[in-house]
Amino acid sequence: MPHLLIIGANGVLGNAAASHFLEKGYRVTAFVRDKAKAAELERKGAAVLVGDLTKPLTLTGIFNGVDIVLTAAHGMLGKGGNKSEKVDNAGHKLLIDEAKKSGVRQFIYTSVSTAAANHPVDFFRTKYLVEQYLIRSGLNYTILKLPAFMEWHAYHFLGKNIIEKGKVSILGAGKNPVNFIAVKDIVSALDKIAGDETYYNKTIPLAGPDNISRNEVAGLFEKAVNRKARIGHVPVAILKVMAVLFKPFNPGIARIMKFSVYTDKSDETMNPQHSIRQFGLNPTSLEEFIQSVVSKK
Repeated sequence: MPHLLIIGANGVLGNAAASHFLEKGYRVTAFVRDKAKAAELERKGAAVLVGDLTKPLTLTGIFNGVDIVLTAAHGMLGKGGNKSEKVDNAGHKLLIDEAKKSGVRQFIYTSVSTAAANHPVDFFRTKYLVEQYLIRSGLNYTILKLPAFMEWHAYHFLGKNIIEKGKVSILGAGKNPVNFIAVKDIVSALDKIAGDETYYNKTIPLAGPDNISRNEVAGLFEKAVNRKARIGHVPVAILKVMAVLFKPFNPGIARIMKFSVYTDKSDETMNPQHSIRQFGLNPTSLEEFIQSVVSKK
């Protein structure tokens, strides 16, 4: 079976992908910053490699014998030594260079659906620049253009507080529809993409089934827990001020504020039919995901 290296294997996508491919019999190496957090993956059979995208020496030689690379790490919220410029830009470009030297067969890069050269938020411009760097590298690449993860953007940022505290603050008006995808559906697509030459040198949008506003997400969590929550909104004018105030000492939070201003009016929807046809997915709906989360509480 192929040797798969997962960058950021302690994250929600990296961990799910590592567990899946271990079950399939792949040789999996988990590249992480914190070995203790990868103990369960190690127990399942993964080799754990400790390193850091901001420390070039820890990347030397990590691709020896590796067939497929999956990137599942980012520094959107990073600050100081782990700021986005070092993780998402320099770190990922160095990964690509090292993978090229080692003759990796396929480099799977997880990008975002709205990455663009002219995006108002630097993280999304960086994602676009790295996409282009990978395309020009000469590696066989697969770029996944992903929407918001249900696990983070629906549960962590919204539903968790509704479940645990009965209240939540939504950044912006919360009326604009957004596409959400469950990580397990991304893994289902990765199962088909990994090692398949059909998907070499392709940029692939991967969408969830629901384009739904954050206000509607909050309503689904209220329905699932069968109680009303106190739902507040942080006005766009306040978000703009916070983006400026936070930038000098916490650029990650500032980035979230600026991104929330942008998403309050921009088109964050995606058409799921391409994903369903191409990968034969039976995608998880937000309501199914929320019911699953609540049932475990």
